[in-house]
Amino acid sequence: MAGQSAAAGGNSASTVERAADILLLFAASSSPQLGVTEIATALGMSKSAVHRILLSFRNKNLLELDPDSRKYSLGPTLLGLGARYLGQLDIRKMAAPELASLSRVTNETATLSVLSGNQRVYIDQVTPEREVLMSVQLGMAHPLHAGASSKAFLAFLPKDEIDRYLAGPLTKVTSRTVTDVRKLRKELVAIRERGWSHSLGERQSGAGSVAAPVFDATAVPVAVVSVCGPAERMAAEIEECADHLLVCTARLSAQLGYQVTRNVG
Repeated sequence: MAGQSAAAGGNSASTVERAADILLLFAASSSPQLGVTEIATALGMSKSAVHRILLSFRNKNLLELDPDSRKYSLGPTLLGLGARYLGQLDIRKMAAPELASLSRVTNETATLSVLSGNQRVYIDQVTPEREVLMSVQLGMAHPLHAGASSKAFLAFLPKDEIDRYLAGPLTKVTSRTVTDVRKLRKELVAIRERGWSHSLGERQSGAGSVAAPVFDATAVPVAVVSVCGPAERMAAEIEECADHLLVCTARLSAQLGYQVTRNVG
């Protein structure tokens, strides 16, 4: 009797895992609709098992069936769950352990920034235990064309917002601040391609940093994380710090529902 109960419990757990895998497949797919055969092939499941789970999801409005294509798409119940989750998030609280880990592994200062209108504001930082380090002033606004964190935001904004910003006056914060629009546009393209930005002395003389955005479920940059330190030291650490930085921002973006899409089938 006990053995039968354990077996039943194991089967239930397995079914829940398969059901979760199906939902995650929809989230990761580049197609808004998936059919029974596509799902079964992608997950190595039988079509009958997939069909049973999909039927349960339809009954709870987690998935919807297109009567013409006979394919499934995400349902309204999931939208409500996602909105509830996003509503309770605190990006500063969420990022705190990641900043601590990033500062520890790079032995440099890790910062968190958010947008404030057409400017950027530091809202948190973690500094390393070393004699010479960089520290930022929380709450102070900075322009979006000066420094790695600012350009990490600017590069991933919608095109019309980038155009509006670059059409305005671009002041030189330091002698190394880039204000030439053509040069800036070229740099923003490079930032989007590699996923991170860097600067040496563009916002603060003698300082260097690398920065990358944190995306939400709609691929909008909601925050930027950076690693910063003395320019001379950072110049030799840029690539290594960028590698650690991207691991950090990928984890934070995933917590906000951001998914890198992939083809299924």
